[in-house]
Amino acid sequence: MPKRRLLAIATSLLLLAPAAYAQLRTMPETARVYILWPSDGQVIRGAFWVRMGLADAGIAPAGVEKANTGHHHLLIDVDLPPLDQPIPNDRNHLHFGLGQTEARIDLPPGRHTLQLLLGDETHTPHQPPLHSRRITVTVTP
Repeated sequence: MPKRRLLAIATSLLLLAPAAYAQLRTMPETARVYILWPSDGQVIRGAFWVRMGLADAGIAPAGVEKANTGHHHLLIDVDLPPLDQPIPNDRNHLHFGLGQTEARIDLPPGRHTLQLLLGDETHTPHQPPLHSRRITVTVTP
């Protein structure tokens, strides 16, 4: 194959990759994500279970491309990340890519904010983004 043709094919693939990546997933208009427990203002002693809810959509593990599904990400003590990029993965952005709907969380004593953000199979928020309201909890020793 001539070098010029190989270069044209490689260039086409590079141009297509960002377009494919930019195809953000949508969800039904009625879909919503929420924190079942704890409730806003809750005082909690030690480690606790966060229970995550999703209505009018489904849960699917990371890497599984299926319409109207996603998986939870728990944001702790941070604002929403950029909503057109994959959600960070660190101590403030917990990924539940296996499709978990509850998790045991151990936070230091004090006030903390919790918020859920649903991500698609690539950990990217849907469009429009599907996130819960931010709640505040106080952890005591």
